[in-house]
Amino acid sequence: MKKILVLFLAAGLLLSCKTQYEMLLNSNDADEKYEAAFAYYNDGKYSKAAALFESLSVLTTGTERDDTVQYYWGLSNYRFRDYYTAETNFDHFLEYFPRSPFAPEARFLRLDCLYRSTLRYELDQTPTYKALDAISEYVQEYPDNIHMEACREMMDDLETRLDTKAFEAARLYYKMEDYKASRVALRNVLKDDADNIFREDILYYIAMSSYKYAHLSVPEKQKERYMTFVDDYLNFRGEYPESEYSRELDLLYRRAQRALGRYVGEESAEINKELEKEIRKTEKISKKRKI
Repeated sequence: MKKILVLFLAAGLLLSCKTQYEMLLNSNDADEKYEAAFAYYNDGKYSKAAALFESLSVLTTGTERDDTVQYYWGLSNYRFRDYYTAETNFDHFLEYFPRSPFAPEARFLRLDCLYRSTLRYELDQTPTYKALDAISEYVQEYPDNIHMEACREMMDDLETRLDTKAFEAARLYYKMEDYKASRVALRNVLKDDADNIFREDILYYIAMSSYKYAHLSVPEKQKERYMTFVDDYLNFRGEYPESEYSRELDLLYRRAQRALGRYVGEESAEINKELEKEIRKTEKISKKRKI
């Protein structure tokens, strides 16, 4: 009986607390609600604080507390990790209170919300472009802001994500063994963004695509296509003479030269044996680099 009584008392207390919060939420006492909202916020109960600040915003519109309530409404959602809602809060706040003392921090927090709402590179990158545009605009407008390092880190991460998506999307054709489409897609990546962080890998796969396309072609079309590979090979070697891919591509170049009637040297069987050894070594390196 004592245990049952304790349970009933505990349930009653919980119900009482819930009712008290709900009564507070529906109250029109701005002072009481304002004090309670900050109490919940300081206790780390951000969801309840956000609800109270939202409710309070109706009561404080046009008063000296207006910007404080609006800012902490957004900040509560931010702390609760509801970044989509918080970004909307901060955007609204900056529109109506651009000269508020909270405005500089609200500007950065809005950017942080946009950044945290982006998706991994395999998914839609529209949020990434939106975040990048907003961060770039912020950095240009406030070059001496205290969050400059954080902004640079966010931009680097987002740009890496876009570079990775572009590279992997183009390399998919190579994995599918559609070497003609692979070369075109990879070249388009560099055409759109010459500074892609995977430039070395892209040039390597362009050369590999052109070689394999030539190698698998009918004899009457091989010469022209091997010439394309030679151009891609020389382009790669000109930019990355010390690349870990060089030995593999050097061997392919020698095979292409033999096919074009320009190479006299070791027997083909010896070259092929050496080539296969280098390809296996390169595949191990590629796996370690996670490309």
